[in-house]
Amino acid sequence: MQVLIVHCHPEPHSFNAALTDVAIETLERAGHRIEVSDLYAQHFDPVERATHYPARADGGYFSALTEQRYHHDSGTLPTDVQREIDRLWRAELVILQFPLWWHAQPAMLKGWFDRVFVYGGLYSGNRRFDRGPLKGRRALCSVTTGAPAATFSRFGRSADITTLLWPIHCSLYYVGFDVLAPQLTYGVQGGGLSYQAEASFRRQLEADKARWAGRLEGLDDETPIPFTGWADWDDDGILRETHPLRWRP
Repeated sequence: MQVLIVHCHPEPHSFNAALTDVAIETLERAGHRIEVSDLYAQHFDPVERATHYPARADGGYFSALTEQRYHHDSGTLPTDVQREIDRLWRAELVILQFPLWWHAQPAMLKGWFDRVFVYGGLYSGNRRFDRGPLKGRRALCSVTTGAPAATFSRFGRSADITTLLWPIHCSLYYVGFDVLAPQLTYGVQGGGLSYQAEASFRRQLEADKARWAGRLEGLDDETPIPFTGWADWDDDGILRETHPLRWRP
């Protein structure tokens, strides 16, 4: 299997980097082929802007969607964006490794979505969700948090982790991915915060790495997160009244 790991953390010696190393070692040992997009190491520019397109489709008004589609169709996308798209097309599994910052992915990774999921190439009006171009490929978010697991429960102070991760999961499904349940590593504190004694914390990190390796060894048996699709919606994009997920009194 061809695997792409999109790694997003500015510190090469971070625990996120350690989890990426675990994924590489585990998957390569199982015979899989790995590519890594280390966004910070690559100095990836996360900001979509007019200067990325010297030969504009419309020189008088910058529309990101217009430029993306024009340059995708003409084969003149920015080099860094085309590199990432090529990696996506090669991948059967995409792993996004990142910390939860301000209740979402880091801006660097959000910008990767903004620039790499180009209009006309990775989605269009009738090529999205379960008709998306990346249909049949799988995606998995491996996420670290600072606060403990209990605080990310339904009534926890950090907010429900399922709700927090919904936008990125929805975006992955939007371009066609089968989205696997996230790998969540809680309590990876930093910046002076401490929720447990140092020795206990170190044992936790080692256990977290082993848990990640164990999951990677069994990914073939996992079922994706269920999403509704085009056949489930009415003409306004609303779940049909007859769908089983509709609540009944």
